[in-house]
Amino acid sequence: MFNKMRKFNFKNGFGLIEVIVGVTIISVSFLGLMSVANLSFKILERSSHNLKAGFLLEEGTEAVKIMRDSGWSNISSLSNGVNYYLNFNGTNWETTTSSAYIDNIFERKFVLSDVHRDINDDIATSGTIDTGTKKVTVSVSWKEGGGTVTQSFSTYITNLFE
Repeated sequence: MFNKMRKFNFKNGFGLIEVIVGVTIISVSFLGLMSVANLSFKILERSSHNLKAGFLLEEGTEAVKIMRDSGWSNISSLSNGVNYYLNFNGTNWETTTSSAYIDNIFERKFVLSDVHRDINDDIATSGTIDTGTKKVTVSVSWKEGGGTVTQSFSTYITNLFE
């Protein structure tokens, strides 16, 4: 009788071990899938932010060009090295020195700097200041993963119409 009871308990215990191993395998597989899904969402969000930032950089550059096209004084009256933020009032682009967020995520700003020309009239790091040309650097920043990500683009604008 003792032998039969021992066999009986061994079979019941083995079935319980099979259930525990099966549940463990399913749980680990499910957690793995959840980790992959979570990583996929983070990558998708990062890609979405990079794409939007690219569009905001392009829009910011075009806004500065539109301001230039409506009169060089719109550009020449701005100070070098100051962070300017763009605001569209429904008909025109305006500049402000107060930080403004787009979609409560992105901060877009631009900075102007003088352009120097050498004796060959080429752009150089030093030389005569070209009053009809400015360097524009547009940057877009946003918080991501505990840090700040920044994309920037630089170009030159010239006084085409005066």
